[in-house]
Amino acid sequence: MATLIAYNQSSPVQDAEALRQAFKGWGADNKAIIAILGHRNVHQRQEIRKAYEEIYQEDLIKRLESEISGDFERAVYRWMLEAAERDAVLVNVAIRNGNRDYHVVAEIACVLSAEELFAVRRAYHNRYKRSMEEDVAANTTGQLRQLLVGLVSAFRYEGNEINAKLAQTEANILHEAVREKKDNFEEVIRILTTRSKTQLVATFNRYRDEHGISISKKLLDHASDDFHKVLHTAIRCINDHKKYYEKVLRNALKKFGTDEDGVSRVVVTRAEKDLKDIKELYYKRNSVHLEDAVSKDTSGDYKKFILTLLGKQD
Repeated sequence: MATLIAYNQSSPVQDAEALRQAFKGWGADNKAIIAILGHRNVHQRQEIRKAYEEIYQEDLIKRLESEISGDFERAVYRWMLEAAERDAVLVNVAIRNGNRDYHVVAEIACVLSAEELFAVRRAYHNRYKRSMEEDVAANTTGQLRQLLVGLVSAFRYEGNEINAKLAQTEANILHEAVREKKDNFEEVIRILTTRSKTQLVATFNRYRDEHGISISKKLLDHASDDFHKVLHTAIRCINDHKKYYEKVLRNALKKFGTDEDGVSRVVVTRAEKDLKDIKELYYKRNSVHLEDAVSKDTSGDYKKFILTLLGKQD
């Protein structure tokens, strides 16, 4: 379930005018910006952006970029984008300028449905005038390239059918590859980039039943290079993306110096989807409410904005 508490008390024109007022004077009225944008769903936000441009002949997102800064600005910027364009931006940022955040690419490719991922590829093409597959390939090599290009270009079958015999066979293939630490993971890449998520979960379950350990935990023994880290991320996201996101938040908030980008990525992308479920998992795992952890480890307008998206009432 979503955590966003969306209000419908104002028209897009009224919201656009209120935001314009918030930009006047010395420094923006960040409280007003949060009060408006932090309580509007994706459709409402796009209508506000459209109204703002029609009234003031100015892109609202560009104006926001000039009025606010830092982690607050990055979170608001991503919140204002439509989901497909936001994910396209996240992929581009993850692979450009040597960032090497390849796990973010795998995360997006493996959490989204086939249609959602297709929309991201289209948005990427429209925004950057290149294909996402092209940029991923240009910034990777070897088996990492094969895996990531395969993941971002996949269009998986979405049905619930399971082939139990195939699950057994492919669980054995995964086991052999991990156990023998083979340099050639071609068959593993084929399996992870072509099978439906339902079939893959059956294969992962068969692996656990046969060998007494989940394949994701087994891969931790070898997750020292980018390829194995991405492999680990892909399996975790396909197997249970909510548990994966809970761990992203846990790691981001327990770091020496909070990883605000990790917190923003999960909160902004999941606030209108299943962030309430992720919050509940966080509490079960850490005995601390996510809102309390965010309050403790973040500050200022960034903290207020993230807490608003988490559904915390003033």
